[in-house]
Amino acid sequence: MSPAETGGSEKKKPTLARTVKDKWRSKVWFKVRAPGLFQHAELGETLATEPEALIGRSLETTLSELSGGTDVARAHIKLRFAIEDANAQDHVANARFVGHELTSDYIRRLARRKRSKIDLSTTVTTKDGVEITLKPVAVSEHRLQAKLRTRLRAKLRELLVTIAAQKAAGELVRDMLDGELGKALSNGLRPLYPLKKIEIRASVVKGKMPEVAQPPAESTPAPSVPEVPTEAAPAAPESGTPAAAPPA
Repeated sequence: MSPAETGGSEKKKPTLARTVKDKWRSKVWFKVRAPGLFQHAELGETLATEPEALIGRSLETTLSELSGGTDVARAHIKLRFAIEDANAQDHVANARFVGHELTSDYIRRLARRKRSKIDLSTTVTTKDGVEITLKPVAVSEHRLQAKLRTRLRAKLRELLVTIAAQKAAGELVRDMLDGELGKALSNGLRPLYPLKKIEIRASVVKGKMPEVAQPPAESTPAPSVPEVPTEAAPAAPESGTPAAAPPA
C-alpha cells in the first residue's frame, strides 16, 4: 500500500546519520589540567557530552611536551594521567598522575651488547601511605655473573623500600622523573659493584596522591640512602670476560 493510499499517516523514521550528528553537536570541549606536581600544566583538550563521561579517561604525554618542548632530553619519558573530576561551568577537567614509562628505543640504547641488565618490579609505600609500583633497570659496563646480579637485585629492592618510606609520594615521583632517585640507587649499590646507570623504566601509582605545591626553583637534593658495609668494589673485567663475584 502506497503512502498516498494511507493518507500520509505514516511518518518517516529519522536516519542514523541525523542521530549521530545530533550527538556530536551536543559534545563540548574540556581543557584537561595536570596536578600541582606538574604546575597544573594543560595536558590538552577532550570532547564529552557531560562531565561525568570524562571520569577515568586516560591521557598520555611526554615530559618534554609538558614543559613546552624546552627540555628535549626528556622526550623519552612518557607520563600517564587519568581524569578524576570535571567542571561543567568552566569546561575544565583535572587529572591525576598514574604512572610513567620510558620509551622502548631508549631502553634498548641503554642495554647494548656485552652489558648486563638487571630488571626489577617492586611495590613500595611512601611516607604519606601511597603505594607505588617501581620498575627500575640497572645496566653495567660489562657482563656480570648470575650470583652478583642476584645480590645487586636484592640490594636494589631494599634501597627502594627504604628511600620510599622517607619520602612523600610527590617527592618520590619528582626525584624519579628528575633522575635523582637513580643517582641515589647507584650510590647505594656502589660498594657491591659500580653500575653504569640506573633508571626507573616504569611506575604505577596505586590510588590517589595527595596534592602538593608547585616544585621549588632549586633542584631537589638526592634522597638519603642507608649506610652499607664497605666492601672493596671489584675491578672492571675485560671485555668478554665474566666478572668474578664478590665473596658472600
